[in-house]
Amino acid sequence: MNLKDLKIKLFADGANLQDMISIYKEGTADGFTTNPSLMKQAGVKDYKLFAKEVLAVIHDAPVSFEVFSDDFSMMEKEATILANLAKNVYVKIPITNTKGESSIPLIKKLSMQGYHLNVTAIFTLDQVQAVVDALNPKAASIVSVFAGRIADTGVDTRTLMKQAVQICHGKSNVELLWASCREFYNIIEAEEVGCDIITVQNSILAKSQNYGKDLKEYSLETVQSFYKDASGLGFSIV
Repeated sequence: MNLKDLKIKLFADGANLQDMISIYKEGTADGFTTNPSLMKQAGVKDYKLFAKEVLAVIHDAPVSFEVFSDDFSMMEKEATILANLAKNVYVKIPITNTKGESSIPLIKKLSMQGYHLNVTAIFTLDQVQAVVDALNPKAASIVSVFAGRIADTGVDTRTLMKQAVQICHGKSNVELLWASCREFYNIIEAEEVGCDIITVQNSILAKSQNYGKDLKEYSLETVQSFYKDASGLGFSIV
């Protein structure tokens, strides 16, 4: 079995420049997403320089860069700068600002200008519907629903995402993204419910080597691993 047999697109989620370039050259991802938290973890110091370095190499796959401001007028200026960096840029706009004020008016304005948007931090079906209603069907857009974080609250993620698929696919050029992937099986779940994209961090993407592995064989490998570790410890029970 091969991941390439799946219909869903895999987007690598991270902000380490060398990792992004490596994954791009390996061809293991269909696109890339970043966010402020990942940039902080990766030690990014100059946002525009980082974006330009990424786009100098990754020029034929979608790359999402997020606005930083909490003020909508400034968000618009940031979005314009990011969108103009390259044709494959998707501008990430959060569904609200930190005060809980809706970003829908800005989303509609930017989308009508033809910008590719990735609307992020979505948790409810009402938010999904509002975003889809605001999007321009002539401009390719992504709706990012944080399925992993939703599951952390005990909500049935699969049911919610199935409904989100129906809403997103009701308009042309809108793709649904399963965000905050927690484990490799989330890729299978996202495929089964009909999501278009799933973001996968490198640590989870690395587990793709186990996809389709025979479980009896995997069991034996696990026992052998335990034995090797136990032998290395030099413990004696008897």
